[in-house]
Amino acid sequence: MNLLRTLLTISGMTMLSRITGLLRELLIARAFGASGFTDAFFVAFRIPNLLRRLFAEGAFSQAFVPILAEYANKKGTDPAKELIDKVATALMWTLLLITVVGILAAPAVVYLVATGLDGNSEIFGLSVLMTRIMFPYILFMSMVALAGGILNTWREFRIPAITPVLLNVSFIIASLFVAPYLSQPVLALAGAVFIGGLLQLAIQIPALKKIGMLPRISFNIVGVFSDAGVQRIIRQMIPAVFAVSVAQVSLMINTNIASRLVHGSVSWISYADRLMEFPNALLGIALGTILLPSLSKAHANNDDKEYSSLMDWGLRLTFLLAMPASILLMTLAVPFTATLFNYGKFNAVDVNMTAYAVIAYGVGLIGLIVVRILAPGFYAKQDIRTPVKIAVFVLILTQLMNLFFVPIFAHAGLALSIGIGACGNAAILFYMLRKKGIYQPEKGWKIFFLKLAVALVLLAVVSIWSASYFDWIGMQAHPLYRMGALAIVMIVCGVVYFGALLLLGFRIRHFRRIAQ
Repeated sequence: MNLLRTLLTISGMTMLSRITGLLRELLIARAFGASGFTDAFFVAFRIPNLLRRLFAEGAFSQAFVPILAEYANKKGTDPAKELIDKVATALMWTLLLITVVGILAAPAVVYLVATGLDGNSEIFGLSVLMTRIMFPYILFMSMVALAGGILNTWREFRIPAITPVLLNVSFIIASLFVAPYLSQPVLALAGAVFIGGLLQLAIQIPALKKIGMLPRISFNIVGVFSDAGVQRIIRQMIPAVFAVSVAQVSLMINTNIASRLVHGSVSWISYADRLMEFPNALLGIALGTILLPSLSKAHANNDDKEYSSLMDWGLRLTFLLAMPASILLMTLAVPFTATLFNYGKFNAVDVNMTAYAVIAYGVGLIGLIVVRILAPGFYAKQDIRTPVKIAVFVLILTQLMNLFFVPIFAHAGLALSIGIGACGNAAILFYMLRKKGIYQPEKGWKIFFLKLAVALVLLAVVSIWSASYFDWIGMQAHPLYRMGALAIVMIVCGVVYFGALLLLGFRIRHFRRIAQ
């Protein structure tokens, strides 16, 4: 399998998901605005979405994929299929029970998550109703995570990568064509979550059938939980869930701090986060997705040389693409922010305040992405506890930095703490990988960084110079001109950076990688 080609494919599909996600948010804002009814929806959606993040995508995949790869490579197809059937059965019945309990206990759950809604019986009741409509989403998405883990292990990355687009499409259709015909339009969004989750699950079925790995659900619930493979996955999931919980706790703390700052701070951080997530998803998530199955296979085959070679390839490609993305976020923060958000009530002050947070995120972008490359180095070895311990330490470090940075930089200090904390996380992960002998870097890193530094300095100079020719906020009344100006600046920056790399001796063939 050509890993570079696969990375480009997944990144393209992720880009489509991010673009449709941005369109989704714009349409929701246009159709529903910001009111108690939209608050009711976002509170209701947060509940199954939080459970999905805790138990489905991250934690489950980190525990399931390495063990499934071990079964497939060491024991063969039949034992792997048997494990899949048992895991699917355990997951299905457990989540069905959680879904039923969640639907019945929706009033209590909504009250615990958002006590402020209880003061308005209409809004509270609407949030409870939408929670009940959307709670099956956790069941759908957990089964999607199972399917994605199976497909990724069999090197089928396209369907899992394109799947999130279906939820965005469901939202878009609901906003445009369903909401206007409902007495309570916001209910269309709750229905969109249910339908979107169902569609994401349905699209997995043909792909699983094609590779002969469509799970069979049985009624032998006690038997599947006593299986050794299932018990191993559960044991691995416990620290993985804790790791994901650490990230969510950090997010909640930062949101709480931002809410105590100047009005608008939470929104400025949120908009900046969306800009940061573009390169993070296109490179970090995509690389982490394709590396984990390949690393797991190398571990199962006891091929330490292949293991280190894969890590080395992933890190070189990350620095080559993430470092310029970081430079562009810092030097083009105002152009990006103005072009995407500077319309209607989003004024010049909002542009500048959001840009400060974007710059702060740019400082630590390389750390945020590198963590997604280094962490799978532990997951593939079925070592989840080490990244968890590091994550807890970084959480404490991040909050201590908030005490120093927030009084100086306000909301941007929160983003700066996250970025520097991520860089610290990456540094400790790298140190532990070396200390445990998991990763041995190949030769040539010093000359690689020296050449890269030259190209990055040129990029920074050209991006600042070219962007200075335009009044980005002043072009608010001419959005097409502003988009064209940003496109010109990006093209010039791209030509200069990749041209410099070419002159310095970098070639595409140096980054082609065939996974064994």
